Amino acid sequence: MSRTVLFYEREDYYDFKAGKALEGIKIVSISKYARNLDLINEINVDEEIIDISVLTEYNNMQFVGEQVINQFDDFPLFICDSSKRETIEYELRFVFDEFSEVDKDTFIKSKNEGRIEKDVVIEKKHKKIIDLSDNELEQFFTDFNEALYGHPKFKDDFAEQVRAFRIFNKLKEHKVLSLFLMGDSGVGKTEVARSIFKCLNGKKKFAKINFGNYSTESSLSSLIGSARGYIGSEDGEIFMKVRETDVGVLLIDEFEKSNSTLFNYFLDVLESGKMTSSMGEEIDINGFIIVFTSNISKENFQNRISPELRSRFDYKCMFTLLGNEDKRKYIEFRVTSISKKVQAEYLIDIEENLRAFLLQEINVSMFNNMRDINKQIKRKFLKYSTTYLLSDEVEQGEEEQEISNVSWKRRFLNFFKD
Repeated sequence: MSRTVLFYEREDYYDFKAGKALEGIKIVSISKYARNLDLINEINVDEEIIDISVLTEYNNMQFVGEQVINQFDDFPLFICDSSKRETIEYELRFVFDEFSEVDKDTFIKSKNEGRIEKDVVIEKKHKKIIDLSDNELEQFFTDFNEALYGHPKFKDDFAEQVRAFRIFNKLKEHKVLSLFLMGDSGVGKTEVARSIFKCLNGKKKFAKINFGNYSTESSLSSLIGSARGYIGSEDGEIFMKVRETDVGVLLIDEFEKSNSTLFNYFLDVLESGKMTSSMGEEIDINGFIIVFTSNISKENFQNRISPELRSRFDYKCMFTLLGNEDKRKYIEFRVTSISKKVQAEYLIDIEENLRAFLLQEINVSMFNNMRDINKQIKRKFLKYSTTYLLSDEVEQGEEEQEISNVSWKRRFLNFFKD
C-alpha cells in the first residue's frame, strides 16, 4: 500500500476536522508521536489522522520525519497544510509515495446539509459584544459605567468605539477591537477588561496574560506553544486562557515589558482576527476585545512601541490619577458595593453608617491610586465590623442569638476573619 500525504487549504481545515469528527475520527499532530515513539504501536488508524505540518518547524526535518513516520507499520492518513507543500514534498520524498489534495467533497457536503457548525464543534462559543442586541448593548453600557469608577471621557469614547466596531465587524472590515491604556499603576486600566468581562456575564475564567513574564527571547514559544517536542502542553498560555474563558475579551497586562517578536505576533493577530499556534492551529477571535495595558508614559509609548503596531491600536488613552474629590466618591462607590453584598448575605443595612465611618477614617490625600485606597477600605471595614457590630451584638444579649448559639453578626465577623 502506498504511503500518501494529502494537503488541505488553511481556510478549509476546520470544516475538514468537523466532518471527520462526525465519522468518529480525530486529527492529531505528529508531535504527539515524535515525543514518544512507543505510542505509535497503540495507534488505531481507523480513528486518527496524522497532521505533519509541524515537521517544517524542525531544524533537521528530513531526519526527524523519516525516523518517526517510518515507525508506522500500519498506514494512517497523513495530512498537511498546503502552504508547506513544497518543503514537505522535497524533504520527505523518501517517505511518501504520493502527494495529493484533500477531497473537499468529503466534508463540504456535510457542512451544507447543516449537520455541523464550525463554532460549535471546533471552538467554544464566547459571549461577544458584537452579538448583543441593541437593548442588550444599552444595558451593557449602563452596567459598565457603574462597574468602572471614574474616567468619564474614556467611557464615552469606549461606547463610540464599540458602536463603530459592531458596524464594521458586520461588514467584515474590523475583526478585533483593540484598546491601549496607559497610566500609573492602580488607576483602573486592568479594571476596564474585568468590567467588560463582568458586564458580559462571564461565568468562567477571566483571560489575562501578564507580559512582565514574557521578556526573554523564548517568549513566543511560551505564549503560543513550542513545536519541537518540549515536555509540557503543546498549547501556549494565550491559547489556554482563551479556551478557558467564556467571554470575548482578553487582557494583555504590562505589554511594554515584552519584545519585538511578540509585538510582531500581535500585528498579525489584530489584522487577521486569528491567533496561530506553533502547531499551525488557529483560534478565530473575530469579535473579541483586546485590552493592552502599560505603565509607560506617552513619550515612552512613542519610543517603545513600533509605528506599525501603534497604528493597529483602535484606541489609545492615558489614564490619570484621581483628584481628592474623585477619591472620596470612589469610597462612596465602594461602600455601596460592599453594603449591597452584606445586605444580600446577612440581611443588615450598613451603608449609611459605613459611609460616614470610612470617609472620616480615610485621609484620601495620602493615597495616589484606587488600589491603595481599596486596601485601606478593607482594613477600615474590618475595624468597623469589630468595633461596631461586635459591641452591638454583646449588648443584645443571649436571647437574640440563633439556635446554633452563633448570631448572624458573629458569623459576619468570622467570614471576614477567615
